[in-house]
Amino acid sequence: MTELTIRPVRGLPELREGDDLAQMIRERAELEDGDVVVVAQKAISKIEGRVVRADEDEKVEVILREAKRVVRRRGSLVIAETAHGFICASAGVDASNAPEPDTLVLLPVDPDDSAARLRDRLRELTGYEVGVVVTDSFGRPWRQGTTDVAIGAAGIEVLRDLKGERDPNGYELKSTVIAIADEIAGAAQLVMGKLDRTPVAIARGLDVHGEGTARDIVMPAERSLFQ
Repeated sequence: MTELTIRPVRGLPELREGDDLAQMIRERAELEDGDVVVVAQKAISKIEGRVVRADEDEKVEVILREAKRVVRRRGSLVIAETAHGFICASAGVDASNAPEPDTLVLLPVDPDDSAARLRDRLRELTGYEVGVVVTDSFGRPWRQGTTDVAIGAAGIEVLRDLKGERDPNGYELKSTVIAIADEIAGAAQLVMGKLDRTPVAIARGLDVHGEGTARDIVMPAERSLFQ
């Protein structure tokens, strides 16, 4: 079995709208076929111009504008469903790691498309077939702390369905589906950090080539016990 390695891409500048992130990655990292390029959502949002000027008093207004549905609200804390189907704090609106004071970073309009376009551009520049995962930090009901999850993906297997497989004792698995893309996102966050301004990492050694999207991970409403 190939050894998994995850390496941060160091030296990226503060990103601005229109920056060629793929070119910046190529200049700072050696890619190989099968690599998975993991990119923090804020990096994608910045180059796509998803930054708005608003102070702290205006933040709730921006959150409500980005929300498709408010799930819970307690004062300024808002748990909302986004247009993508994600249920997360503040509808993904965040002031941390914003490009300057009194600005907020919004989620990309279509993170799966963002991942696909970055993948295509990396292929154009390097000739390599890589996967791309766009990540964001989500809290979890009943557990403290956040972990990064995939909100966009291209060129990888996002869910591994083991239903019908048998364990070493012969037991047939009835409902086991592994969120591969989320596991990659969480592992990459350990080397990217939250305060280090290192929004890109390269995962190598995984056999996860596929054609899934992060939309596939969102729980369908008819299967949710909590909607």
